[in-house]
Amino acid sequence: MKIIVTDRVSKWFQSEMGLSDGRGVRFFGKVYGSTPVHEGFSLAMTPDDHPENPYAITKKDGVNYYVPEDDRWFFKGYDLIIDYDADHDSPRYNYVENGEM
Repeated sequence: MKIIVTDRVSKWFQSEMGLSDGRGVRFFGKVYGSTPVHEGFSLAMTPDDHPENPYAITKKDGVNYYVPEDDRWFFKGYDLIIDYDADHDSPRYNYVENGEM
């Protein structure tokens, strides 16, 4: 799995969540809601500066964006592309199949 963070959404995370060099964001699946790839589960995020046992991690502008191994089930088979949605002033999450089984 790859996590791709665009320049525009990186600026949003820094501004809206007060993130700076060395900080982090953890992405995980939670009960309720839906995504294009899961019914009954939605994507959640939280500031977390200590990525332990990451399934996937990427660093953008000094910030670690990651998915913990415990949430592999939610992302397995997909890369996560995070972009900025100007209409909603928020991140937009795109799941792209990667062939991982």
